[in-house]
Amino acid sequence: MGSVGLLFVGAVLFINGVMLLGWVDAKSAAPINFFVGALQIITPTYLIFTANGDADTILSAAGLYLFAFTYLYVGLNLTFDLDGTGLGYFCLFVFLSALVYSGLNFFRLADPGFGVIWLHWAFLWLLFFLVLGRKVESLSRYTGAVCATQGWVTAWLPAFLLLTGSYGDLATVVAIVLAVFGVVAYAALYVRLRSGPSPIAPTAPGGQHVPA
Repeated sequence: MGSVGLLFVGAVLFINGVMLLGWVDAKSAAPINFFVGALQIITPTYLIFTANGDADTILSAAGLYLFAFTYLYVGLNLTFDLDGTGLGYFCLFVFLSALVYSGLNFFRLADPGFGVIWLHWAFLWLLFFLVLGRKVESLSRYTGAVCATQGWVTAWLPAFLLLTGSYGDLATVVAIVLAVFGVVAYAALYVRLRSGPSPIAPTAPGGQHVPA
């Protein structure tokens, strides 16, 4: 069930990313944030209630709420035109939590693939904190590009590997490939997109406006 949720995390990251790039109208992304936010509430709740007390299952499922609350927060910001600062500082909380989840995947769950994926997510939520919480608008377009890219490489791809039963044999390969990809791709995107705010001056992974 978590794999299905991960697939749709890919969708919302892609939509939110292209919104930050100005390719999608901001308010038009509110529904997908609500849809995926709700799914990411249902999925971990189901996994926790059916875990029979298994600590590792509960640990892994709990991390999904970080995504759920982010997307629901984005949807609310878009719908009610809220200031994005609160969401930005929530993203700081998610960033720090993602670092912990990365370490847990490496050293407790023996899953190097998701250890690296959580590092990708930590980097993305750090960017959201800088853009939304600290108003570093010069990073807006770069953040959008990273977000859209992560939708495919950290969610869509591993979701299909999990759904087809292929992930277990490829976890180490996924870790190495995504680690190298992250360094090279994000550096290249930074060089290309570091200057100038997003055309829609978004406040969130979902694209709520902030003063430019």
